[in-house]
Amino acid sequence: MNVTDSEIKSLLQNYQKIAVYGLSNDPSKPSHYVPVYIRDKGWKVVGTYPKEHNVGGFAIYKSLKEIPKEDRKFIDVFRSSDKIPEVIDEILDLGGTEVIWLQLGISHPEAEKKAEEAGLRVVSNRCLIIEHKNYF
Repeated sequence: MNVTDSEIKSLLQNYQKIAVYGLSNDPSKPSHYVPVYIRDKGWKVVGTYPKEHNVGGFAIYKSLKEIPKEDRKFIDVFRSSDKIPEVIDEILDLGGTEVIWLQLGISHPEAEKKAEEAGLRVVSNRCLIIEHKNYF
């Protein structure tokens, strides 16, 4: 993670659009209720999910490449830690992303380092709800 605690608030202030990688259709999962929370606090949220759904009224795309480039500058990732290297590779291949946020419990130091070396800001093992409540 190359973002310090003191930089988290400014990241959230500077990026008002968030693409959620793995936005679930199950309202009981963090990968659904975290995006709902952040959308309800004023951010534009779109997501990816392999199966079509319209739960929560989000724009859901089958893949990250289908999300408009301007909507994927900040990507919030809900994938298991072992999947992070392939997620990082996909993000780097597509280009246009500036911030990768790995949710609470998710980290992969080697993949994070690769993203950092490519110039991306990386936050890992942090929950958007908790961080939002800390600063707003």
